[in-house]
Amino acid sequence: MAVEIKVPALGESVTTAIVARWLKQPGERVAADEAVAELETDKVSVTVPAPAAGAMGAHLAAEGAEVGIGAVLGTIEAGAAAPAGAAPAKAAAPVSQPTPAPAPAPAPKAQADTPAGMEYDVLVIGSGPGGYVCAIRAAQLGFRVACVEKRETLGGTCLNIGCIPSKALLQSSEEYHAAGHDFARHGIVIEKMSLDLARMQANKDEVVSANTKGVEFLFKKNNITWLKGFGKVTAPHTVEVDGKPVTATHIVIAAGSDSAPLPGIETDEKRIVTSTGALALDEVPKSMLVIGAGVIGLELGSVWSRLGAKVTVVEFLDRIVPGVDSEIATAFQRVLTKQGLKFKLGHKVTKAQTKGKGVAVTIEKVAGEKAKGGEPETLEFDVVLVAIGRTAASKGMGLEEVGVALDPRGRVIVDEHFATNIPGLYAIGDVITGPMLAHKAEEEGVALAELLAGQAGHVNYGAIPGIIYTWPEVATVGRTEDELKAEGVDYSVGKFPFTANGRARAMGCTEGFVKILADKKTDRLLGAHILGPDAGALIAELVTALEFGASAEDVARVCHAHPTLSEAVKEAALAVEGRAIHI
Repeated sequence: MAVEIKVPALGESVTTAIVARWLKQPGERVAADEAVAELETDKVSVTVPAPAAGAMGAHLAAEGAEVGIGAVLGTIEAGAAAPAGAAPAKAAAPVSQPTPAPAPAPAPKAQADTPAGMEYDVLVIGSGPGGYVCAIRAAQLGFRVACVEKRETLGGTCLNIGCIPSKALLQSSEEYHAAGHDFARHGIVIEKMSLDLARMQANKDEVVSANTKGVEFLFKKNNITWLKGFGKVTAPHTVEVDGKPVTATHIVIAAGSDSAPLPGIETDEKRIVTSTGALALDEVPKSMLVIGAGVIGLELGSVWSRLGAKVTVVEFLDRIVPGVDSEIATAFQRVLTKQGLKFKLGHKVTKAQTKGKGVAVTIEKVAGEKAKGGEPETLEFDVVLVAIGRTAASKGMGLEEVGVALDPRGRVIVDEHFATNIPGLYAIGDVITGPMLAHKAEEEGVALAELLAGQAGHVNYGAIPGIIYTWPEVATVGRTEDELKAEGVDYSVGKFPFTANGRARAMGCTEGFVKILADKKTDRLLGAHILGPDAGALIAELVTALEFGASAEDVARVCHAHPTLSEAVKEAALAVEGRAIHI
């Protein structure tokens, strides 16, 4: 009997996904709940489990195809054995192996091979982390470089209205919350404390200014020309900057991403805001609704919750932070709930309209296979933050007009050397596939510059950390336990709680734990996940270990200073073999 494999619900407002790859081929034996395909959306990459045991049937959706939620991907002949003569199952690539470096792309080296008449060797569109880093590395390698930026300041979304200002407010709000709730236990008593939000916002702006001016200094230091204006590709090797043509041998698209809109919800950046508006509020709202329990929503929700807002988070899925190890996510939600955030999981927002000084929001329970959708309820909030993800900023740049291939989600399609289908045109960062992370874009920028110079630029996508800058922080790298289970990998787990770490006790920050996953046979590190104080800094050691193919024992045998939070990493590595010392 043929059993259909369908696209599952994937998140708030997500209606389609891309078939990234098939993990099982027709005729191969499949166990129930074994991963058969990988799907990718802007918010998350997921594996699709087999609904029954049997033999893999036909693929009804090709790799790279866009499919709707509930669409039939393929079939499984339930209970059937692989047919005689069927091709044997392909061995899965060892998940613990780093991605091999691609061979260098044939490319001109610096200025020597630049065609006559070209004004620049490398022209980068966008000065975010991917763009400005690519420009600097290209200049270091001897290229004549220009960078196009439409903003009045360099640094892109990250430095201006993203990573940097959000971290400034996170830090300030943490200090404020600590002064009001945590200082007393240390013998520091503050009898009269008040919030100066204008000063807090001014500090954020000062931090942003220092960073953007820093990039401007680096451009001058490396003789990079800043072309101020909007860049549009009009032909191979040609970009118009506010109507003026500029030519270059290599053009790099590093335009970044924009906040993803929620259909039917109009933002005004005052009451119904994206992350941009949420960073610039001039008063603390009494109540805030966050739509989307991802990184941006939880970080900004935490900021305003610490400053006094009552924050409710609505998430389409039945869990927060999709893609994060589920054990970490569950513990993380408990911590945030204790901090005062409220969650409505498995719900969706269908309507939001400004009403006086607030916003009237209609929320419905998501109907699932086993549950019917509930009756809609209408609630009022002072501010609504739409934080359902980000989309590639590829529109309006002339890419489609010159024939650049885009995927169904508007991302630029590139090969392993970041080259598009148009000679001399490349793309990196949020505008191509992969996690939308500043450091991922930076690594791609460096790799591309080195490839253009004939070197072996390379990015190991299996060793890129992800961090959520709440308090405590969440940091992750490599495979999650959910992924290893779905892929049938035999693994070991080592965990160590911060409650048993001396430095964490002294800090009064004992929430969370370190979790390390290693191959059962070889002990090679497969993934690491941390919920706890300074998790973003602690993960660096495990990223390095993963990059160099280290084992859990390798990490465990490294001397870690005492008393430090990093001892929890060592203990978790020891726990992989059941020999943690301090618990």
